[in-house]
Amino acid sequence: MREGILFIVSGPSGSGKTTLVKEVIQKVANVKFSVSCTTRKKRPGEVEGVDYRFVSEDEFQDMAKNGRFAEWAVVHGKHYGTPAAELEQAKKSGIDLLLDIDVQGARSVRNKYSSGVYIFVTPSSLDALRERLVKRMSDDMSEIKKRLDDAKGEMEEAKFYDYIIINDSLDEAIRNLTAIILAERCRKDRVLGQLIIEGI
Repeated sequence: MREGILFIVSGPSGSGKTTLVKEVIQKVANVKFSVSCTTRKKRPGEVEGVDYRFVSEDEFQDMAKNGRFAEWAVVHGKHYGTPAAELEQAKKSGIDLLLDIDVQGARSVRNKYSSGVYIFVTPSSLDALRERLVKRMSDDMSEIKKRLDDAKGEMEEAKFYDYIIINDSLDEAIRNLTAIILAERCRKDRVLGQLIIEGI
């Protein structure tokens, strides 16, 4: 059995990465969503344990102190973390895992999981991003301004990723992310390594 592949999907807040990841999980076999922990409040429509694990500040700090995160970061004043056990279990069981994390978190994961596939999702412009953040109606204007200011620096990180998906059309972005997953499963180093392990 081959090792599961970690697909790290990140980009600025409002880039559509979460919607994209959830759509692709419905369409591609043998891939699942990594559920992160966060201290932020639940948004309308989000489900505990499906979208995030919503934890208190004290719970989060305890988990971080005990090394239970593959990465964690403070983003827009709230804590987010990726449970390490879930990543290791997915790799061992041959399940591909999609991580929907911020740019700072992706940088931390890259230090521990260099074999992951890093995908940057972005709209085509800051104006398009601003429009999305306003339409989302989950933040006040001062928070939107902060997210846009952060996005400028985050977009400069795109050059460190394996792939960039311009997410101006969800259907096209779904096709692109699906193609990346399928192509990465067929990379010669992954396939040949597995054939050697299986003695072929």
